Amino acid sequence: MADGVTTVLTEIGQEAFWRKHFPKLTITETLTPEFRAKTLAKKPRNTMPLNIERMRVDGYFHDRDDTLVRLAPVLADAVKTCKRLDIPPTFLFLFDEAWECFFALHHALTPFLGEDYVVMPDFWVWHVDPKAAESGWRPHRDKGHMALAPDGTPLSLTIWMPLSEATPLSSCMYILPKSRDPVYGTPQDSDWKIDYPNIRALPGQPGDFFCWDQAVLHWGSASSQFADGPRISMALEFQRSTIPPFNQPLLPAFGNLDFPSRLWLVAKQIMQYRHMYKVRPEFEALAQSILNP
Repeated sequence: MADGVTTVLTEIGQEAFWRKHFPKLTITETLTPEFRAKTLAKKPRNTMPLNIERMRVDGYFHDRDDTLVRLAPVLADAVKTCKRLDIPPTFLFLFDEAWECFFALHHALTPFLGEDYVVMPDFWVWHVDPKAAESGWRPHRDKGHMALAPDGTPLSLTIWMPLSEATPLSSCMYILPKSRDPVYGTPQDSDWKIDYPNIRALPGQPGDFFCWDQAVLHWGSASSQFADGPRISMALEFQRSTIPPFNQPLLPAFGNLDFPSRLWLVAKQIMQYRHMYKVRPEFEALAQSILNP
């Protein structure tokens, strides 16, 4: 193990390390009551009626937000710094700005999950490198048919956002719309039946976001050596507060967690998604030590 990585592993639990290496980002500074009040005061986008219909028909929608336009380049640069330091990019969720992007989309969530929705401890950050022939996550349903109410409405949602351009060459998302999925919402949804022309590519730009219910089948494609650069993106999951938790601990919307709590949550992600995204054994051991001190 390189000396640089050894140094990172000894300092990674210290807030000062993150402030030093990521000076453009903040920790427990911007997620204030004023930020919450400003977000709640915003009018829902005029695209929401269409987005609600798209969710009903296809199980997802695609939109754009000014907060994401402002913060996506800063967060993408931070992921590149993680890459340079050989740190799993999911540590991006130590910073206010990652949470701010999702909390800014409050009005996109409430038509489906209600005003009192909660945040699940399920998130990730990707750096898909075409030079290394990397891919996004393989086809899956986030929760499957259990994430739907008896009337078919979503109990939980995922929001995924590209922080860099996501194209078929750099690895964009692909989805099988619910309207084209014969086993969607059924106990047989693990037995995929795909008519390939029904697959839909979801290219996106920094500032965009995609929201889907957790029963739709989706995946990240393999990147191409001809891509202009890596696909950098992040995702966070949400659920209704009126149902049992899909995962614990549930977090409040607009919550401003302290640094140790954020570090614990990042460690939880490393362990719960290690079947989807391999990290160095040293970081897996670090995550275990954070979760079980």
